[in-house]
Amino acid sequence: MAIFKLYHCPIPCSFGHESGLMAIAGRMVRAARRQYPFTRRGLTDRSREVGSLASRISFVNPAADHVLVVTNPSAGARSRSEAIAELVNCLKERGLSAEVVCDFPSFDALVKRYRAAGQLRAVVAAGGDGTVAEIVNRSEPDVPLTVFPLGTANLLANYFALVCDPAALASTLAEGAIARFDAGKANGRIFLSMVGCGFDGDVVRRLHQKRDGGHISYWTWAMPILETIRSYRYPGLRVHCSLAAGGEVAMTTHRARWAFVINLPDYGGGLQLVREAVATDGVLDLCLFENGSLWHGLKYLGFVKLGRHRALSDAKTARLTRVRIESDDRVPYQLDGDPGGFLPLDIEVLPERVTLLAGRSRFLALGLESAAPQSAGAR
Repeated sequence: MAIFKLYHCPIPCSFGHESGLMAIAGRMVRAARRQYPFTRRGLTDRSREVGSLASRISFVNPAADHVLVVTNPSAGARSRSEAIAELVNCLKERGLSAEVVCDFPSFDALVKRYRAAGQLRAVVAAGGDGTVAEIVNRSEPDVPLTVFPLGTANLLANYFALVCDPAALASTLAEGAIARFDAGKANGRIFLSMVGCGFDGDVVRRLHQKRDGGHISYWTWAMPILETIRSYRYPGLRVHCSLAAGGEVAMTTHRARWAFVINLPDYGGGLQLVREAVATDGVLDLCLFENGSLWHGLKYLGFVKLGRHRALSDAKTARLTRVRIESDDRVPYQLDGDPGGFLPLDIEVLPERVTLLAGRSRFLALGLESAAPQSAGAR
């Protein structure tokens, strides 16, 4: 929830250090901790299932030596350009050819050319989650993608332990370890991390309405969150699910005020709505909160911080393959931190839709197994 960002954002003025919304949320966290001591009991460690899945660690063709570095020149400061230039130099030192692309029509043509010639090693999204999502929506499933995290949240990069270190990323690209991961499709658009409907989507909508094209920082979120707190009315949502359980699919309908559909576990700010979610199980995860008000939002924040929100009678989670979310009101939704539009929303899972290039050690930590010797992609 975007209200969660407010908890992590150091906003001055009348809130003070131990007063206002953050203090209230903090007191709720402490009270919930006393009532529901933290424990992992009842949570499924789904990473244990990864070894039986089709996705395995493999390696890019060592003869493919061309890297496309995609960036949005209007979305960053001078330091971004300097970091990209350093990445290009590090790639050259590794024997890889790098080309910086600043517009997507050129990107489409270059991907087609280098794929046809068998020269495309990977595409580097030099930006945030929005840049990553745009590249995925324009690329075929077998195009290797990695991230040079220059955005604000960088959820995908954080999950795959990709850091803003040119030398480290060049080393990862030289090794060439890849694996296939699930994505989701929401009203025809692919997302990688999550979808948020309601309060969350309204904050993102307001943020991007006022955005002037510059870099988004955590401070940028403050005003849209406060405006949404003042005006949002928490309209009801109808959530129609195709649930995945024991290999069978069952239909069910729920009513809620907050709805999240999750592919990767990290929401941002260290929060996890479904901590055992993985992107290799062929399903998406649903998290619903039934009651709508600021005070309920702060309560949910406290329990999510503790990892105990499933103990609440007005919270639900489920695994699903498809979901339709509707409302009688005009309710916005967001995809990976970008505005998506307004309900209704149809979502489905896309198993193994994305080929990601990251450190082999991170893939192993996620439970994947090698299908080829490590030296197959080394240079």
